[in-house]
Amino acid sequence: MDTTTAGIVFIAALVIALAVVHVPLGDYMYRVFARDKHSRAERVIYRLIGVQPGVEQTWGIYARSVLAFSAVSVLFLFFLQLSQGRLPLHPHDPGTPMTGSLAWNTAISFVTNTNWQNYAGESTMGHVVQMCGLAVQNFVSAAVGIAVAVALVRGFARHRTGELGNFWVDLVRGTIRILLPLSFVFAIVLISGGVIENFHLFSQTATTVADTGAQTLPGGPVASQEAIKLLGTNGGGFFNVNSAHPFENPTAWTNFVEIFLLLVIGFSLPRTFGRMVGSKKQGFAIVSVMATLALFSTILTNFFQLHHHGTVPTAVGAALEGVETRFGVADSATFASATTLTSTGAVDSAHDSMTSTGGLMAMFNMQLGEVAPGGTGSGLYGMLILAVITVFIAGLMVGRTPEYLGKKITPREIKLAAAYFLVTPLIVLTGTAAAMALPGERAAMANSGPHGLSEVLYAFTSAANNNGSAFAGLSANTTWWNTALGLAMVFGRFVPIIFALALAGSLAAQGRTPESDGTLPTHRPLFVGMVAGVTIILVALTFLPALALGPLAEGIH
Repeated sequence: MDTTTAGIVFIAALVIALAVVHVPLGDYMYRVFARDKHSRAERVIYRLIGVQPGVEQTWGIYARSVLAFSAVSVLFLFFLQLSQGRLPLHPHDPGTPMTGSLAWNTAISFVTNTNWQNYAGESTMGHVVQMCGLAVQNFVSAAVGIAVAVALVRGFARHRTGELGNFWVDLVRGTIRILLPLSFVFAIVLISGGVIENFHLFSQTATTVADTGAQTLPGGPVASQEAIKLLGTNGGGFFNVNSAHPFENPTAWTNFVEIFLLLVIGFSLPRTFGRMVGSKKQGFAIVSVMATLALFSTILTNFFQLHHHGTVPTAVGAALEGVETRFGVADSATFASATTLTSTGAVDSAHDSMTSTGGLMAMFNMQLGEVAPGGTGSGLYGMLILAVITVFIAGLMVGRTPEYLGKKITPREIKLAAAYFLVTPLIVLTGTAAAMALPGERAAMANSGPHGLSEVLYAFTSAANNNGSAFAGLSANTTWWNTALGLAMVFGRFVPIIFALALAGSLAAQGRTPESDGTLPTHRPLFVGMVAGVTIILVALTFLPALALGPLAEGIH
């Protein structure tokens, strides 16, 4: 089987697997958030944190709860990292010193579901920090995204109320009933595929095949963190090279499982949305938009990686530069597309070594807002806001007040939706401009010219969209870069969340607008194509000048 055919089979198998679980997993998540009964474990947690689970919250209180929980999480993780030298299971000679700016950046990174890493995981972080700090945030940051998505869906589903649910209940349920059991099952699956799970540090030695000496092997509780790293679209690697490391991703079939895991919740949540608003067709329309964008991106990324040369591959004289040879170009390209279409950021190849147009696709995927299917929860609420913008544009074209799911899109709703969309480009372009204007920060680029600009643009695109992957040629572990990218992660995560919850509150306060002859059907292929087209056009208009100076200029150089 040639490379192209193998890549097509790989993608087709992924599509089939995701289609098979879409309905059962989506229905299960609907039941998780629709039922009022609480388990015994959940009631114990509510008592410990002082929450009354039967009391619902307005959008403002819900947003303040999200911010308060995240702020406490940042402080805890920040001080845990700074004190890790006094904790057990910590390497005696850490590879990257833990400074205050690095601890700040890492704490922000994991709490915002970005998982940007300016350190080598296996030699910098001890096992206690990995398990009690980073892995915990892998669960709860993903649960926060699901909770916000559910709150926005309730805004569409409810009428004449100010209540959107209870953040603490949604957080606990998302963690205990969805993320924990799925992670447990797939951790076992990954262990069976060869992913390691132990408490070794650097005490294991092995003799090389050529018997030229001993090699020290790192260890750790990897499989248990690998599952939630992907399910929660977190992406932080236990090892520095992430899923290109054979202890994190040993074989071609574990590579398939890992890509499946980072897509499965995002592609199943639209089914949950359809059940909650009482129309499965609406959920199918949203997942169709996601699937259209995802397939388009994956096919283009594979084509550009297989058939187009760029600065880096040409310079080294090999199209396999930066590609994990166990998986090949096609499977690595599919992983790159999936990880940037979501907010995962995990990698099984070096994105900095992709062809110029392949790297452009990775950036463009993130600049879409990571909505195909996007981050765990964040992809759904991002796509719903793009649907609102599309309905508004369609209303302008026919000269009537737009409606979506029985709610009128008034000037207040469209202002909130537009503000949500504009926040991330503002952060990306402002950060990139600032970095390029400062000579000291430009020095962090390993390359000059268009590829150097691409490294900087990729970094701020990744941080502001809470992705976490990088063009590794950028040396970003400095006080300025740690601070600037940390701020991009904070504002890129929480400002859109505030706008999404404000939109949910505005929608929930409305009554139901009955359908009329002028109502745009939002469950048909026409609407699917409109949302996909509006998404691409808005992003292209926003980022095309920057992309033209970076990856596009590199491609025609």
